[in-house]
Amino acid sequence: MNGILPLWKERGMTSHDCVFKLRKILRTKKVGHTGTLDPGVEGVLPICIGQATRIAEYLTDAGKTYEAVISIGRTTTTEDAEGETVEQDSTNKKFTRAQLLEVLASLTGVIKQTPPMFSAVKVNGKRLYEYARKGETVERPTRQVTIYALELLDDVEIYEGEEITFPVRIACSKGTYIRTLAVQIGAALGYPAHMKELVRTASGTFTQENCFTLAQVAELMETEQIDTCILPVEYALTDYPYIEITSANEKEISNGQVLPADALLKKHDKIVFGINGKAFAVYQAHPTKEGFMKPHKMFPTIE
Repeated sequence: MNGILPLWKERGMTSHDCVFKLRKILRTKKVGHTGTLDPGVEGVLPICIGQATRIAEYLTDAGKTYEAVISIGRTTTTEDAEGETVEQDSTNKKFTRAQLLEVLASLTGVIKQTPPMFSAVKVNGKRLYEYARKGETVERPTRQVTIYALELLDDVEIYEGEEITFPVRIACSKGTYIRTLAVQIGAALGYPAHMKELVRTASGTFTQENCFTLAQVAELMETEQIDTCILPVEYALTDYPYIEITSANEKEISNGQVLPADALLKKHDKIVFGINGKAFAVYQAHPTKEGFMKPHKMFPTIE
């Protein structure tokens, strides 16, 4: 069994929980997820099965789309609704739609974020949440992420109250913390804030409409229709040019040899070589030999 299962992760489960359950349902050990979703978050979680686990990093690196509810008035230890209150502003707050849109525009593009203490980022070999659970605080690395779009989803003109909430849609690069973005939005407005709700609606080319729940996957497995929900490896490689292997280069590519760089690598960071439309190898520019390319991934056993 090789391919990609577009899973709809339900609330209350970790990404690892999903992998554990799928290993039992699919009766195979070679299962891996493509990016952690917090237990309180539901949404699109592509799962790689068999040889497709070799391209999990491509899916992890793909852009994501989320729909979130931002709450103005309180910050928490986890930056979401699950954490304990750190700061609360109980005053009556008021700002206009124009002011909010200006803040969202200021946080669109390349921005800097400091990962929350309750996150899986590693510092000195340990996950930040391991420090946080012990009540320890460590210096966290600030990183750059890209917010491709930050869209307000309601039609309110005046926001007013002790707690103000509003829905947004975020298209962003990998590594973006929507919880942290919620805090940044609040800070730009001059108030404490946290992420109240979050749903991941897309991961790369996978959308909510593509997805199956664990219960649906189990039923398809029992009725021997599991192939209907597992997509081929090629589905995750559509962003890269495809070149059919010929008799002239079949031996070299089959052996994973370094080759003169294809002209397509001037415009794309990777290209896919295949046989009859099926991916066989992914090549990229050689890191040290200018004018040459080398294999990044090989899929010789995928049928």
